[in-house]
Amino acid sequence: MTEAVLFRGAEVVDPATGHDGVGDVLVAGEVVEAVGRGLESHGAEVIECDGLVLAPGLVDLHTHLREPGYEYKETVASGTRAAAAGGFTAVSSMANTDPVTDHAGIVAEIRDKAAEAGLADVFPVGAVTKGLAGESMAELGEMVEAGVRMFSDDGMCVPTPRMLRNVLVYAKAFTDEVVIADHCEDASLVEGGHMHEGSHSYALGLAGRPAEAEEIVVARDLAVARATGGRIHVLHVSSARSVELIRRAKAEGVRVTAEVTPHHLVFTDDDLVGYDTNFKVNPPLRTAEDRDALRAGVADGTIDVIATDHAPHAVEEKESEFDLSPPGMIGLETALGAVLTHVVAPGIVTLPRAIEAMSGTPARILGAAGHGGPIEPGRPANLVVFDPAERWVVDPPFASKARNSAFTGSELSGRVRHTMLRGSFTVAHGKVSR
Repeated sequence: MTEAVLFRGAEVVDPATGHDGVGDVLVAGEVVEAVGRGLESHGAEVIECDGLVLAPGLVDLHTHLREPGYEYKETVASGTRAAAAGGFTAVSSMANTDPVTDHAGIVAEIRDKAAEAGLADVFPVGAVTKGLAGESMAELGEMVEAGVRMFSDDGMCVPTPRMLRNVLVYAKAFTDEVVIADHCEDASLVEGGHMHEGSHSYALGLAGRPAEAEEIVVARDLAVARATGGRIHVLHVSSARSVELIRRAKAEGVRVTAEVTPHHLVFTDDDLVGYDTNFKVNPPLRTAEDRDALRAGVADGTIDVIATDHAPHAVEEKESEFDLSPPGMIGLETALGAVLTHVVAPGIVTLPRAIEAMSGTPARILGAAGHGGPIEPGRPANLVVFDPAERWVVDPPFASKARNSAFTGSELSGRVRHTMLRGSFTVAHGKVSR
């Protein structure tokens, strides 16, 4: 832990307080000591931040750390190293591990590994069903008592409305803050599919995954959430119709939040014409019309969160034939740059709104106390400082063990200079601390 640091002359963007202007932030020990202009250093290390943005550390609601069970793809240590490099101070860890994160023992193991690495706080997401099998409820009560606030069978849809209803009602009995996050996709409509079903899938000779597969389940989940009063979170929205369904449900008072990935905000199914497996994701990249609806949903708040769905795979897995390659791309190290370049710079979403969607809101949903701001005296110093104008070309090696990024070779604007976790630099002057 650095004893004291003064970030001088940064553009402080703090959606929690509404602050968006030049100022200084003094960190002492693990907390923010003062925020203002013209602060005295009093012996603190001074970091000049002219032209830089200082914001609450980013929080990722959807990260695959792969450990335990798939350490050849990623580990808690390597995944949190990638998170720190990308400006994140807290991430979730999805439950599709081996063994599955369906009881408190695995939750504790993941937390212990994250604490040992010391690069980002990890908030494990518990499985909804035992073994992700969709047959019987996992040990939700045990995991809630262990501090878990989000549950998901990510990659697998909660199979029936009855199961979803039972889970929502049961979870509410423990705490009203529990969120059920669903991968909304009707399995019967996507079996054997590899990309969005449309003109490109027909031309490429690839079986498709229609947007209706998502929309049907989104409608179902919203209806069940409305009936139970439970909290539902729609993972990685990809369809324009899904955005509209969520918008209407929010207007009706349904307790729903939703997320979108940076890659769904940037790419479309046009990008798959070269059979590049790095663009193979689930849900699939859809049309430009869908992408534009997702962007509008972030701008007006219908979509609450921008989440990476960081999905590392081994090189040999992604370099296999398109129909054999697993879906997913890494995203922790490119998320901020992708959003700044493709969504903020064109004026689609304001910078404070983007920071809120990548920090404050996901922190609240996860129950990640101390993260996401506000940047105020006495609050934990979980911060990111980045240069919004610095241009860089995405290229391996990455801090992640994996390299399956669709952004490889592209130029992005916006690069992390410093990431601070409770007053300690996890990234200093662009370099991860360990």
